Amino acid sequence: MSRLNDLIKELCPNGVEYKTILECLSQPITDGPHETPKLVNDGIPFISVEAIHDGIIDLNKCRGYITKEYDEVCSKKYKPQKGDVYFVKSASLGKVAMVTDDSDFNIWSPLAAMRCNTKIMLPRFLFHILQTSRIQEEAKIQASTGSQPNLSMRKLEKFVIAVPPLEIQEEIVRILDKFGELEAELEAELEAELEARKSQYEFWRGKIFDIKGETKTYKLEEVLKSLKTGLNPRKFFRLNTEDADGYYVTVREIGDRNVRYWESKDRVNRDGLLRINERANLEIGDVLFSGTGTIGRVSLIEETPDNWNVKEGVYILKPKKEIINPVYLMHLMRSDYMKKLYSDYIVGSPVSSVPMRDLKNVEFELPDLETQERISNILDKFDKLINDITVGLPAEIELRRKQYEYYRNKLLSFEELSISE
Repeated sequence: MSRLNDLIKELCPNGVEYKTILECLSQPITDGPHETPKLVNDGIPFISVEAIHDGIIDLNKCRGYITKEYDEVCSKKYKPQKGDVYFVKSASLGKVAMVTDDSDFNIWSPLAAMRCNTKIMLPRFLFHILQTSRIQEEAKIQASTGSQPNLSMRKLEKFVIAVPPLEIQEEIVRILDKFGELEAELEAELEAELEARKSQYEFWRGKIFDIKGETKTYKLEEVLKSLKTGLNPRKFFRLNTEDADGYYVTVREIGDRNVRYWESKDRVNRDGLLRINERANLEIGDVLFSGTGTIGRVSLIEETPDNWNVKEGVYILKPKKEIINPVYLMHLMRSDYMKKLYSDYIVGSPVSSVPMRDLKNVEFELPDLETQERISNILDKFDKLINDITVGLPAEIELRRKQYEYYRNKLLSFEELSISE
């Protein structure tokens, strides 16, 4: 960092000039076509938001392919070029990537393309500065709201950024890229360790339920008060009405220990929630199981569900607590042991399901309540180490990311040059 400090003292001891993004570009910000193109099985990759990840453009995750003729039409407006910087201006607002080679592809309208005037700004410097918390927060503020945020290119062009001398830009880019490489290596090691722990966890969770000895054989229906499901709208209620302030939970929102109801894209009003609950009767201690589509996602209800309810296809397992511990039931339904038992009953294509009548008849071995609680405590601790963002390896990975973001924000903050200068 001493070289950077020396450069700042030498080249801009009194601060740096600030310019709008537009003043740093060789042309106004552009984007791709706004209409959805006709995609083909082979041709030129056509990318959107999903192809941008960790600052890179992954053409393997392109939306599809376009013909050479359509590419020529798109290119009249914009053609990707090495060094261009992309900023996502709608869904996934604020994601940033840079074109690093001469690969042939084209872009859709959610991506705002910036081409630097390299006499003023290095593309890699712009890439980094667009990811600072100040720019990201400004984008959220300036974006129009609706079903999803949308930031106009004209507003983005007016964002003001620091423009230090090119030598300082080069040094900052070198530091951040090196820091990023080290951070990525450390994160990769942690991710590998996390995957190893997960594999170990899955292995032992599968083994721990396949127990012999002091157990009793039960059918699933024998340990449940009821096995029910939620309700689809049909004639009973409507989704996304003006007064809808509850959450309509689908298979997508279950799978973690707790239901991620706040991520639901559909809302339901109070009358709809009551209609669903006439069938579902959700209570603390119920276990939710995805019986259709993506089979085997499981969550546990640990707080009163007063502002959400579930759709048909999400099964509600209401345990007899004098026979089976709800936490144990949650872990059991997640286990490979149970998956093997109900897999023979899966039917349907392309949408598969486990009929409730068949799931009820699945037989398994169950230990006494004391043993269930001991097993549940062991699995809970293991699960927390792996999945809880506040402890264990996920916390360390998150800490590394925050550390990098902190130093990036620091390095890209400059005193503004006084007007008198």
